Amino acid sequence: MSEHGSEATTAVKTLRRPGLVQKLIQLASFREFVLLLVIIAFTIIMTLVSPFFLTRLNIEAILLALSVEATIAVGMVILLISGGLDLSVGSTLAFVGVVTGLALTAGVSSLPSILVGLMAAVSVGLLNGVLVAKLKINPFITTLGTMITIRGLLLILAKGRAVLNLPKSFTVIGQGRLFGIQYPVFVLLIIVIGGDLLLRNSRFFRQSYYIGGNEKAARLSGINVDLVKIFNYCLVAVLAGAAGLMITARFGSSSLTVGTGIELRVITACIIGGASLSGGEGSVFGAFLGALFMGMLANALNLLGVDVYYQSFITGLILILAVVFDVLNERRKASRS
Repeated sequence: MSEHGSEATTAVKTLRRPGLVQKLIQLASFREFVLLLVIIAFTIIMTLVSPFFLTRLNIEAILLALSVEATIAVGMVILLISGGLDLSVGSTLAFVGVVTGLALTAGVSSLPSILVGLMAAVSVGLLNGVLVAKLKINPFITTLGTMITIRGLLLILAKGRAVLNLPKSFTVIGQGRLFGIQYPVFVLLIIVIGGDLLLRNSRFFRQSYYIGGNEKAARLSGINVDLVKIFNYCLVAVLAGAAGLMITARFGSSSLTVGTGIELRVITACIIGGASLSGGEGSVFGAFLGALFMGMLANALNLLGVDVYYQSFITGLILILAVVFDVLNERRKASRS
């Protein structure tokens, strides 16, 4: 090939190579990348506004709150991807805490008590999964009913009182430290990293995308749709139970009201992170970033002295905006196809 021909070939390749602007546009299409930029910008702004935002104590407070909500978000985003929804995670969180606390105060040692609590979570997930997958009951109605039922059951089991004075062999789970950092933060990292790897690489977990995208086609392709759905409901319940164990151990008592409203914050975090209420979309990393953003926002409002009632209003407003964005995004995709 001549020298001029070689130069022409190089020029064509250069023209075909995406420029910096095109690469940035491609990155901007990923919700996780945009959300990460928002979190960085928010951190810079809050650092300038409040000198306490990036202090060790405040960062630890954010991470401890995140260890509860982001743990549940890992299970919730997988469930949303498969087209499901669970409003009972807050009640499950409290249920596991109370069941474990009652077992501990009855003289049962820590490990068996924890297993009893997690089995209680599995029973909730199994109930939700069977009602939705086998009886074809709407997930919203099913889990709303479960949420109310479990809250009532808590009052019966604990007779309306918190379970106090839990042993140190159990509370160390939430209060112990490694390298100066409390254990729940490490548990969160393990769950998020493990969940993200499984959802990206595991054949079983990736079936949720096919089910959420087109359930009928998933059935015809040989996927055991009912099994995956039931598993996902059990998974989110177990992770809610794990969050309940961590928060119960951290405070050293089982509260009947803990977890109230957490389901809405978790769902908001998942949608902000790229999940869709229609199913078929989302990622564990995105849900984690969504939970991180929500946690940072709540912390910032506290630092700025915003009234707690306004905080609830802002959280609800963010949920509405996230849902509206999700609906508009779905319509845009439908018009392109």
